[in-house]
Amino acid sequence: MVLRLMLSVVLAAAAPLVPADPAPTAVFGAAAARYDVPRDLLLSVGYAQSRLDQTASGQVGAHGIMQLTDAATLPSAAALTGLPQRELRTGLAANVSGAAAVLRSYADAEGLSAVARSDVNRWFGAVARFSGAADPAVARLFADTVFAQLASGFAAGPFDVPGRPVAPDRGKLAAVPAWGSGDVGIMSADYGPAVWAPADPGNYTVSNRTTSYPVNYVVIHMTQGSYAGSISWFQNPASNVSAHYIFRSSDGAVTQAVREKDIAYHAGNWDYNTRSIGIEHEGFVDNPAWFTDAMYRASAALTRNLTTKYGIPRDRAHIIGHREVPGATHTDPGPNWNWTYYMQLVNGVTGTGSGTVDTASTNLNVRGGPGTGFAVVGTVADGAAVTVWCQAAGTTVTGTFGTSNVWNRIGTGRWVSDTYVRTGYNGFIPGVPRC
Repeated sequence: MVLRLMLSVVLAAAAPLVPADPAPTAVFGAAAARYDVPRDLLLSVGYAQSRLDQTASGQVGAHGIMQLTDAATLPSAAALTGLPQRELRTGLAANVSGAAAVLRSYADAEGLSAVARSDVNRWFGAVARFSGAADPAVARLFADTVFAQLASGFAAGPFDVPGRPVAPDRGKLAAVPAWGSGDVGIMSADYGPAVWAPADPGNYTVSNRTTSYPVNYVVIHMTQGSYAGSISWFQNPASNVSAHYIFRSSDGAVTQAVREKDIAYHAGNWDYNTRSIGIEHEGFVDNPAWFTDAMYRASAALTRNLTTKYGIPRDRAHIIGHREVPGATHTDPGPNWNWTYYMQLVNGVTGTGSGTVDTASTNLNVRGGPGTGFAVVGTVADGAAVTVWCQAAGTTVTGTFGTSNVWNRIGTGRWVSDTYVRTGYNGFIPGVPRC
């Protein structure tokens, strides 16, 4: 293993240094070619880590588009590439190149030949190790996420990776149950949909809050990192942090890390910690791509459950953001969190609408917000079926069904004018939340 790692260092040292910061699409191609890592695999790791956002400011000690960590991947990347850590933290090309070098070193450690490296399915073990998770189940969760993204395809900014068949070779991790099944499928005793994955005992205080402390608040957080990374961080005895629940962005899956009766270390204020349930949501405060309808709705269902169980009023005085905790130094859940939408869901306004696009033949532009002043982010075909998650007033438009200022959100950051969607209603749909 040492010989292989030394060989990786020699290969890196012999290669030319990474250019300043070329176009993002070129960065991944160059790093993939230099270290013989499949390009789309490298992109999928970055998508799982940051939604391919170099400005992502992660959990303590995680940096850039690939979320290189001070504790593991960053020093390894520096040794393998010869680049200074400060450049690896902040430079796009350096950050991606560093991650590619580390992934290649892990593939070398597993004995992958050049032929094996050409098969994306053989990289599962290297990707799992890149997660930095000490728990094999969490490492597998991260790698499963990366390969599931390859299977489904994903898009972010200039990147559009189409889906393809995958059959990952999980190696020794094949014996580790998938998240939500087998031994890892022990479900929460507090909330049925949640998988139970306890935080390190040093990261919370055992209590009995049915008799010791009243639960008066639900505190909403953003993880500033990935779902698997956050579960792993709560299991790390050095972190000294935890929350009761963590939600995944893509589908609203939920893991519980601390029992509701116990005191999680999430609010940065002991008094509020003793009297609240902390809920983390996968993502970064500055990137609305993480704020999916699936996550909002799953989180709101838990908050409805908690408010019923503990008699917490369903209002903004008792369902608060981390930034609203007295003395808080954090800004989460940030300006992209839609409190209007979330509180309607918590209070039972949970309907969705269905409709059919009707433009009389042409594609319909999809906007990044509720109005013609927002950028076009895609199109939907005439006759396409859409789900309306929520609605808002915006620019007045005249279309197939008259003139209206109602806009329908049909996905995260995706809006169309209601005047081009046949929903069975003229304007706002009863039971569908307002955005």
